[in-house]
Amino acid sequence: MDFELSPRALELRERLAAFIAEKVDPAEPVYRRQVADSGDPHFHPPVMEELKAEARRRDLWNLFLPNKKWGAGLSNVDYAPLCELMGRSALASEATNCAAPDTGNMEILAEFGTAEQQDEWLVPLLEGEIRSCFAMTEPWVASSDATNIQSRIIRDGDHYVVNAHKWWTSGAASKRCKVAILMGVSNPDADPYHRHSMILVPMDAPGVTVVRTLPVFGHDAGGGHCETLYENVRLPASNILGEEGGGFALAQARLGPGRIHHCMRAIGLAERALELMCERAQLRTAFGKRLAEQGVVQDRIAESRMEIEQARLLTMKAAWLMDTAGNKGARFEIAAIKVVAARVATNVIDRAIQLFGGAGVSDDWPLAQMYTHARTLHLVDGPDEVHKQQIARRELRQYEWVRA
Repeated sequence: MDFELSPRALELRERLAAFIAEKVDPAEPVYRRQVADSGDPHFHPPVMEELKAEARRRDLWNLFLPNKKWGAGLSNVDYAPLCELMGRSALASEATNCAAPDTGNMEILAEFGTAEQQDEWLVPLLEGEIRSCFAMTEPWVASSDATNIQSRIIRDGDHYVVNAHKWWTSGAASKRCKVAILMGVSNPDADPYHRHSMILVPMDAPGVTVVRTLPVFGHDAGGGHCETLYENVRLPASNILGEEGGGFALAQARLGPGRIHHCMRAIGLAERALELMCERAQLRTAFGKRLAEQGVVQDRIAESRMEIEQARLLTMKAAWLMDTAGNKGARFEIAAIKVVAARVATNVIDRAIQLFGGAGVSDDWPLAQMYTHARTLHLVDGPDEVHKQQIARRELRQYEWVRA
């Protein structure tokens, strides 16, 4: 395995780090103030457009997209460390147009979209002019099992009629969110892998309703996480993504690279938490000596460093396998990093919060918000249990010969 970055990726990492330090980090308090002054937690503050313009000037734009026609053309190994840097910042991913769920949506539009779909939706997404959302999870069924999906995408002549009740539709609360990619059942009698389709749903189409936002641990910001309703939404047949019945395959194509992104950002979160923990340990004194000299603190810092290094190596292995063997060849590693990276980020941030004491759970420091994000990663793109089940089945399959 070779995790060495290309000269271009090394240069981009240096330039991205400088951009975050010089522009993005100083903009965080400005961002928060502009949102607070607006009175709308989903307000898009002007400072973000300033950051996006600066990112474009520095050629730090659409770095996530491996398609050279539309994006930077980086391999997964080259992009992963850039994603880790973005994970350290609350604003860097959006500032560089590398924020979910737009990244996954742009990837499948670039790979499977028609020329018409690309002109209408991909180009403005790539330009950062609009945002998008992904509607898959449903409130009344266990959506970790895709065969439970109740939404319907029914063909009616030259149109499809969509009826769906979704929630955790991330980004739908933003006024800039103009399109949803919705997954529903189009072929109820087909086998489990060909029952579903994906369709492009304009957010202003008749019958589309954003019912409410769903706060996460009391936090409700950015594009929000929404409950959305689609009642007899009539769409041209040309809005279908890929082939009818191909939704499952598209979902798998979308989730592979996305998990590298999520996991490396989680590692970036953990690194930032560890830095804050070490700084705090050097500054605070309790019971006659600095926290950094307390054995229990040293143990937690050592555990955190070891866990971060292990998670990074496993994620880089997954990225390398995706580059060399494809998504199927990296299936085990993709499942494993999804569990490991979320666990490491949650553990390290939790230790940092404990070291900070009461300050750690306040909004004076970023740790509480970081923990909120890290904890949700145990559920995003499928709960940990589903991925561990997949890993266990692969391991057990090798020993089926033992059965009597």
